[in-house]
Amino acid sequence: MAVTANAQTPTSTGYRVLNPATGDVVEEFATATDAEVQDAIAAAESGYQAWKDVDINERAKIVARVGELFAERADELAAIITQEMGKPLSESKGEAEFCKDIFEYFATEGPTLAADTEIKTIGGGKAIIQRLPVGPLLGIMPWNYPYYQVARFAAPNLMLGNTIVLKHAETCPRSALAIQQIMDDAGVPAGVYNNVFASHDQISTIIEDPRIQGVSLTGSERAGAIIGEQAGRNLKKAVLELGGSDPYVILDSADIAGDAATAWATRMENTGQACNSNKRMIVMEDIFDDFVGELTKLAGGLTPGDPAAELEGTFGPLSTRGAAEALAAQVQDAVDKGATLHAGGTLHEGPGAYLAPTVLSGITKEMRAYYEELFGPVAVVYKVSSDEEALALANDTQYGLGGAVFSTDPERAAKVAAGLQVGMANVNAPAAEGADMPFGGVKRSGFGRELGPLGMEEFVNKRLFYVAG
Repeated sequence: MAVTANAQTPTSTGYRVLNPATGDVVEEFATATDAEVQDAIAAAESGYQAWKDVDINERAKIVARVGELFAERADELAAIITQEMGKPLSESKGEAEFCKDIFEYFATEGPTLAADTEIKTIGGGKAIIQRLPVGPLLGIMPWNYPYYQVARFAAPNLMLGNTIVLKHAETCPRSALAIQQIMDDAGVPAGVYNNVFASHDQISTIIEDPRIQGVSLTGSERAGAIIGEQAGRNLKKAVLELGGSDPYVILDSADIAGDAATAWATRMENTGQACNSNKRMIVMEDIFDDFVGELTKLAGGLTPGDPAAELEGTFGPLSTRGAAEALAAQVQDAVDKGATLHAGGTLHEGPGAYLAPTVLSGITKEMRAYYEELFGPVAVVYKVSSDEEALALANDTQYGLGGAVFSTDPERAAKVAAGLQVGMANVNAPAAEGADMPFGGVKRSGFGRELGPLGMEEFVNKRLFYVAG
């Protein structure tokens, strides 16, 4: 599940379901009152006092049941987010099912990952590193993977004994409520997981509250800067998973058509709205023209379609009309400044949020597309003439989330991948995906890790417990 939030976060207009395929407002929800926000914080604090003392193996049973309910309700959950944010229905179901893997992983591995560790001492005595919960946490989650993002934050922290106040994206209220229902039905005690439809001003209030011990945000670089500043000012630990412009380097190919098809499928997942998507394809000059030609064939002839139907030869909408218009402006800026538009780039007439899948080359530093994240179905392809040039281009970005290098010679690919300035480097694979694989970046892609063993290491008190000998 290649995934995360974006630089084109929909503008807040209150909590509502707006179907991006039609532009219709389906349902609206009231923003929480200040009193309701305070109730959520108080519930999280009260819940923590009991939850932290529950044996971790008992917590594991509840966490595992949460995952089972995600799988059991996958069809229902999928329909919700397909309408909320336009994800193709099969991908929506896959996201819900993947949540089972995440909760199951932490339920199974959590007791070991959180176990006490004895360390050597110089002066005698016995020294143990304990991994203890820290208290109530605030999670600020994005719209592009409404279930998966919550799962990778909630699962390890529920296992540790922390409690959660969850502020979901304004465009995903139904999925937020569906997650709360799963938590309740799985036996998560009252106060341990608390969904709240908070406003942006109320987020600040929550972070400032002394009962809240940390905050995790998945979102845009802009949102990360704001939340990071607020967390720092209040001396709260923060995990920030932000934007990305991941390089996808093709050094050579024994099957250009097949490699292009893999690159295209990776780029088009979730209609291109994933942080760690392959937004910059860097291709060696001797195969460049053929590679671009294959991408152009794959992009051409597609028409707008209903993401709930997923008919062959169609593409789905972006999350909002505003997001589609913003991406179209980035593409047009590149074309106006001399980039080559091989396919797509057409913003279809509203009210649906459809931008035709696009292939661009000839991007230069004068264009917005060179440094900005393109959050949608746009494949940008660069031509290079050496491994050194490929690596320099791959690292010429403010972001550092992930990256991938491909070659028929694994050692050659590994050598280039070793130089990537990213949090996740991959050789001959678009990404290392799984509940057991840590996720996170460097530079302006944020800091902290989720998933895998590192997912248990963020919001935890690694307490030294020393007994003199």
